[in-house]
Amino acid sequence: MKQRNAKFEIGQVVRHRVFPFRGVIFDVDPEYANTEEWWNAIPPEIRPSKDQPFYHLFAENDDTEYVAYVSEQNLVSDDSDRPVRHPQVDALFDKADAGHYKPKATYRH
Repeated sequence: MKQRNAKFEIGQVVRHRVFPFRGVIFDVDPEYANTEEWWNAIPPEIRPSKDQPFYHLFAENDDTEYVAYVSEQNLVSDDSDRPVRHPQVDALFDKADAGHYKPKATYRH
């Protein structure tokens, strides 16, 4: 198995490269670790490779907040310094500097 280092880190604010949403990373899988059903729901022409890090995000768009699972190739850093309004962000993170939150000291999963 090829060793890969994640480009992004827990607490970092990122946005999707194509779709209009952003969020805070709260977990990282070194490679795809979701269901085959979820994988097959992605249209083949935009389906990313499974052998890259995938990120769990507390995500938001203009209309709602939700949890997203996104491949590394589809994320870019969001340094806008705008707070992320997802309700779980404040429960698990403290605001750090632009584009980052730091995990609260006592949270573990």
